[in-house]
Amino acid sequence: MSQITSSTSEKIILGIDPGTRFLGYGLIKITKEKVTILQYGVLNLTKYTTQGAKFLKIHERVLGILEEFLPDEIAIESPFFGKNVQSMLKLGRVQGMIMSLAFSKSIPISEYEPKKIKQSVTGNGNSSKEQVAKMVEVIGNIKLDAKLFDATDALGIAICHHFHNNNITSTIKGTKKGWGAFVNENPSRVK
Repeated sequence: MSQITSSTSEKIILGIDPGTRFLGYGLIKITKEKVTILQYGVLNLTKYTTQGAKFLKIHERVLGILEEFLPDEIAIESPFFGKNVQSMLKLGRVQGMIMSLAFSKSIPISEYEPKKIKQSVTGNGNSSKEQVAKMVEVIGNIKLDAKLFDATDALGIAICHHFHNNNITSTIKGTKKGWGAFVNENPSRVK
């Protein structure tokens, strides 16, 4: 695949749904306000019997994605409480590894809670995985593999990040201008 480089008018966001059994990833390209899905997939880690082997595979795949697509930003789902302690510990290790890879490449990384992701993508923080997948299809104008919920969740994470960083006080570069600038630039929208 050819490498895609970003400019000031476009950016690439990598979304990751971390896991120690299945890790979902999704890459989107933002051009102006258009969302294009570049690639998505699920890393199946169930065949690896040790945590070390799983971590090595995650490291290799995520590093490969970073080097191939050169994302401008990374968004990752933060853990939600309610899982058992061992699961939280393992998930935290995966997140730490991904954060370390991002930092080593000087790529900004953001975390989003599951409810915030669902709210951003579907308008409902209690949406099902199926509803998130359907809205990702609508936003990306693409038919996705319905069985890859970890991947569609990862795309949802990337889209959430895009929406979060491109609210009414942001520019395409993601720099915050503030309410004063918004009011000055849009006097007809303020009463």
